[in-house]
Amino acid sequence: MPIVVRIDVELAKRKLSVGEFAERVGLTPANVAVLKNGRAKAVRFSTLEAMCRVLECQPGDLLEWVPDGAEADQ
Repeated sequence: MPIVVRIDVELAKRKLSVGEFAERVGLTPANVAVLKNGRAKAVRFSTLEAMCRVLECQPGDLLEWVPDGAEADQ
């Protein structure tokens, strides 16, 4: 998948649990897991905005484009 989701990295930097993050953003923990694990097919801009607000980051901190066949920076 060419888009890699980096929510887990930002959560770890802030020592924030998925449950607490989900509550602050207004999502269920299951939906955060879908996003975090890269299984989401789409993300609403309002959700992306809420995630950036809670994590005090930019959208590019949460999403990374990786060419097909290339490994993402870990």
